Amino acid sequence: MIVAGLISGTSVDALDVAVADLTLADGVITLRPLGAQEHPWPSDLRTRLLALLPPAATSAGEICDLDQAVGQATAEAAVAALARFADGRGDLIASHGQTVFHRVVDGHARGTLQLGQPAWVVEATGLPVVSDLRARDIAAGGEGAPLASTLDALWLGGGPPRAALNLGGIANVTVLDGESVLAFDTGPASCLLDAAAQRRTGEPCDRDGRLALAGRVDELLLARLLAEPYYAKAAPKSTGRELFTTEYVDAPDVADADLLATLTELTAVTVADACRPYGLTEVVASGGGVRNPALLAALRHRLAPTPLVTTDERGLPADAKEAYLVALLGFLTWHQLPGVVPGGTGSSVPHVLGRLSPGDAPLHLPAPGPPPRLLVVTPP
Repeated sequence: MIVAGLISGTSVDALDVAVADLTLADGVITLRPLGAQEHPWPSDLRTRLLALLPPAATSAGEICDLDQAVGQATAEAAVAALARFADGRGDLIASHGQTVFHRVVDGHARGTLQLGQPAWVVEATGLPVVSDLRARDIAAGGEGAPLASTLDALWLGGGPPRAALNLGGIANVTVLDGESVLAFDTGPASCLLDAAAQRRTGEPCDRDGRLALAGRVDELLLARLLAEPYYAKAAPKSTGRELFTTEYVDAPDVADADLLATLTELTAVTVADACRPYGLTEVVASGGGVRNPALLAALRHRLAPTPLVTTDERGLPADAKEAYLVALLGFLTWHQLPGVVPGGTGSSVPHVLGRLSPGDAPLHLPAPGPPPRLLVVTPP
């Protein structure tokens, strides 16, 4: 199947889309990346999405309007990607949408909300669309995150202890040791860095980590930030911008560069602390944060002597890994296979994820088989 996967992360910077050729045979999924690209949100739409995030108040009308706007943008991105990377052909679209709320009560996820009305994607492409990928896992007692653990376990599991690290708006890790899987959010990654850059400089991010590299860590501020109780909670656990709001970057007495350096160090410390108990042989990183030299340098320092590599070195583009993940999840749903692996999100029983919106052609779903045991990424 040719599947397009689309997702916008908690950094709300762009809609990532990836097109993959996926096959399943004898318990092995083969993923051939066909191409990926970013679609930056129009500035007015990004502003409205950011204004929707906690602790802001909003209205049902604004949520409805943004649900349609994100769906329309997703449809445009899907059409463009299939035309560019698959000669206009496709079998399935998997759309994660834009997370605007992830409710955690007493340490457990109780609900999640992603915007991006899939009907617009169906109408634009004529293809079936898998959406709403997190809700069933939460209903089954899971955290609904990190869903990256599915790709991580199938692709990197079965060997010595290692961790897959995703540096999006929120950082998450999948700890793999033989057949054992444990995945959880470690805390903020780009979301606070982007919020600080926007407030202090008017720019959407600290490009190339230039401000952070020019600054010095404010140890008092870092100690205050590290006192957040979330970091001490046991895994599995999940979090989002409901906790790490823009109020975290209110530090008027700290210079711009020092604030960015401190927030960068916060991510490095919390990721390293989360990884340290597992005796890892390596950490394999992906996500937009790998483009930030200051963050990578801080992570390498804090993780040492454990080496840090990127998924680019393993054949999967680091910037596009989550979009390929969404394509994989859609493929699993189409084959009526669980979209999470045992231990991945904390759910008691892994279930088929998402909702399926039919396309123009009648649906003919394949009969479900046993869960896959391996993911192989092949050259384009």
